[in-house]
Amino acid sequence: MKIDTNDILNSILESLDHVDYIRPEEIPNIDLYMDQVTTFMDHHFSSTKRYDEDKVLTKTMINNYTKNNLLPPSVKKKYSKEHVLLLILIYYFKSILSIKDIETVLKPLREKYFSEGGAIELSALYKEICEIEKARIEPMKASVMEAYEKSQSSFADLPAGEDQDELKLFTFICSLSFDVYLKKMMIEKIIDGLTAEEAKSDKK
Repeated sequence: MKIDTNDILNSILESLDHVDYIRPEEIPNIDLYMDQVTTFMDHHFSSTKRYDEDKVLTKTMINNYTKNNLLPPSVKKKYSKEHVLLLILIYYFKSILSIKDIETVLKPLREKYFSEGGAIELSALYKEICEIEKARIEPMKASVMEAYEKSQSSFADLPAGEDQDELKLFTFICSLSFDVYLKKMMIEKIIDGLTAEEAKSDKK
């Protein structure tokens, strides 16, 4: 089977071009019932699902997030705009971090910025973070291109053909995976530092 790595690369780069975020103004300003929250999330994240049967958000997930202190409880069975913003962040984090780590990362947002009276509104905080991340897409595309080009120069001693193509693709996958591995390791070290500092504060 002929592997067209150029098609794979172009597909990846095209998908990066379409990466965007849900803007705060797209979230209803009225409190929502749980069914409305899951419908909203399904609608906005349907394009990110790998398989059609994948669930973006379910009632069980929301209840588990609340039980594990990732999400403040609903008020009279309704969820505010701030609830939805946290659920969006949880959706992104859950593919790389444990529930416990997400709880640690989101703790300042829950405690300081979820309700009125914080130094900055949660919607403004969320928007600034997303704008910074959006600006990183072009550098990421350049990094992906570099990884691809290096993978294409690998196994040059093998005869051109299916075996060489497979190994070049494997090299490309390994390069992208190594980036994810290193970044995940760095995130976990930061979180471990936060947890250690919190433990010290609790002992005082």
